[in-house]
Amino acid sequence: MEEQLFNLANTINPQTFLVGVIFVIAAVVVYIFPPKKINDFYGYRTSGSKKSQEAWNFSQRYSAIKMVQMGFLLTASSFVNTVFPMSQKTSVIVGTTLIILSCVYLIWSTEKAIKKQFPNV
Repeated sequence: MEEQLFNLANTINPQTFLVGVIFVIAAVVVYIFPPKKINDFYGYRTSGSKKSQEAWNFSQRYSAIKMVQMGFLLTASSFVNTVFPMSQKTSVIVGTTLIILSCVYLIWSTEKAIKKQFPNV
C-alpha cells in the first residue's frame, strides 16, 4: 500500500496539481467574497470587466465558475502520467501548456460572456 502511494506520488505532475488546487481555492474565495467595487487589486480585472459595475459583478461570478472548472481540469490532468507514462521533461511541457491554455480559455470565455451579456457597454 505504501509503495503504491509512493508510485502515485511520483507519477503525478505536481505543477498542474498545485496550480489546479490554487485555481479552485482562489475561485472559491472570489465567488464567496467577490470584490464589491471596481478595483485594480482583487478579482477578475480586465478592461471589459471594468466598463460598468454590472459588468464587474457579472465577471467576478462568471470567471470564478470558469476558474473552478479549469482548476478541476488541471488537477485531474495531473494524473494523466499514471495512465500514459511520459518523461519528466514531456510531463513539464504538457503541464505548462495546459496551464497556459487554461488561463487563455478563462480570459477568452469570460470576455466573450461579458460582451454577450452587455453588448452596449
